[in-house]
Amino acid sequence: MTDAESTTIPGWRLILSDAGRLWASREKPFCALAFHAGAERTVDADSLEALRAETDRQEAIAREARQRAAGQVIS
Repeated sequence: MTDAESTTIPGWRLILSDAGRLWASREKPFCALAFHAGAERTVDADSLEALRAETDRQEAIAREARQRAAGQVIS
């Protein structure tokens, strides 16, 4: 893993606040289905590891919403 890969989250723009808080904002908005399912476009965390986990969680919410809409079974 390169330094750039270790400090990026593909599809998300990372922001460090003046207070030292990490934020990530999805570069492309979620679809309406994902939004209504609760996927958040902008999230925050105390560490890069926690921020990665939170962006992964948002992507999972969006993926599950799309699968439900397509009538796929989610286990």
